[in-house]
Amino acid sequence: MNRFYKSIAAATLVALMAGGFSAEAATRGKKKKKDFDLGANPLANVQSKQPDKELYDKAMQAMKKGRYDVARLDLQTMLNTYPESEYRMRAKLAVGDSWYKEGGSAALTQAEAEYQDFITFFPDAPEAAEAKMKVADIYYQQMEKPDRDYTNAQDAEQQYRDMINMFPDSSLIPRAKQKLRDVQEVLAEREAQIGLYYGSRENFNASIARLQTVADTFPLYSKSDQVWIGIGDAYAGEARAIQMAPNVAGAVRERLSSIYQDRAAAAYARVITRYPMAPHVEDARDRLVIMNRPVPEPTETAIAESDAEERSRQPLRFTDKTLDILKRGPITVEAVHVGEPSLGDPKRILAPDLTKENIALYQGAMNPGGTGSATPAATTGVNEPPRSDQPSAAPLEGRVVGSGTSVGAEVVSAPAADPNALVKPVGPTSTALPAPEKAAEAPIQVNDINKPVAAPTTTAANSKAKKPKVDLGEDSSSTKKKKKGLGKLNPF
Repeated sequence: MNRFYKSIAAATLVALMAGGFSAEAATRGKKKKKDFDLGANPLANVQSKQPDKELYDKAMQAMKKGRYDVARLDLQTMLNTYPESEYRMRAKLAVGDSWYKEGGSAALTQAEAEYQDFITFFPDAPEAAEAKMKVADIYYQQMEKPDRDYTNAQDAEQQYRDMINMFPDSSLIPRAKQKLRDVQEVLAEREAQIGLYYGSRENFNASIARLQTVADTFPLYSKSDQVWIGIGDAYAGEARAIQMAPNVAGAVRERLSSIYQDRAAAAYARVITRYPMAPHVEDARDRLVIMNRPVPEPTETAIAESDAEERSRQPLRFTDKTLDILKRGPITVEAVHVGEPSLGDPKRILAPDLTKENIALYQGAMNPGGTGSATPAATTGVNEPPRSDQPSAAPLEGRVVGSGTSVGAEVVSAPAADPNALVKPVGPTSTALPAPEKAAEAPIQVNDINKPVAAPTTTAANSKAKKPKVDLGEDSSSTKKKKKGLGKLNPF
């Protein structure tokens, strides 16, 4: 009997202990859920029964279910009814989120306007950085490929830069910098493609202007080594063009060619010293060797920096290339994930400025010892009088004219005129007009069978001549004739 009671007591104790453990576990689970809700929404308070809070929670539930119009209606009702509510700031931001999540060009435009209003009304709030970030994300989502319209890419770059400069202490800064690197990868790709195309067409000034802008503005571009090699190739092409120019003197040709070759060698050396771990660094070394120029050695810091940049890039896979065909936006997997993106635009290099620089280099090469650039004076034409800025022509006696050909003629001086001779008037001595000459007779007209045609006479006999009779036969006459045979049956 005692054994029976002991077993019942043990069972009761076990049940009580199990119930206590289950209650504690349930309490711990509720506590974790409450903490999660507070972390997701700092304004969540399940114990609050305020009407503005009820409207805010109702709008959040509608937004989770995709009923964005209902959510906006509840949020606007709360903002209009309770303008002093503590939830008005989150409600104003939630209105923009409803448009942002709805998607579409019109909805994204409205979302941008709502976020800009939020930044205007609450510039010092921590959520202002979030609103600015979403404005930049709106343009980021609408970016096109590098060879398409780049307006959205430029706007996205400007918005990310403004966000980083306006809110440097925000927790969203790392994400904004990475997005800025992706956008700059797209812009740099566009400029580089245009510059390389101009280089392939031997338009060297335009090619250098585009590529130099990319190299100065976007140093973290994934193909910066190719950009610098393109700059060097363009300068080398200008050196070759000067060497082949037929109208340039030999000394001027050598000076200009040396200048352009020095610039090409500097561009190739830049690839080795700044991007020593890039894929095309060996191409730059080979070009320097061909030019008989020294090959520089990169520093340890440059090697480590370049290696970190190359390791942070993701390789372009086959799926990415396939997705690039189907996707509207660009593929930015090759963008770097380390380094500081450029937050300011340097002065853009233009092709006309390079043309003016080339003219100045040409003038300086013509006058290496002069202080200023000398412009070659224009020569006078064959029938133009000599100008005051031109030197007097040397006498032609003894010169050979036409030395460019195989045959030359020597100019002989004419005998001097007698100074005591009488001056005779120039021109005809008689002022009478000559008699008019008789007009030549017209040739006799010849017809197709080369028979002369008799000249028409004006005598009265010929004018009254009888006209030839008209042939009234069946074949040649056009007069109406009587029908014969079966023709009588045809009424027409």
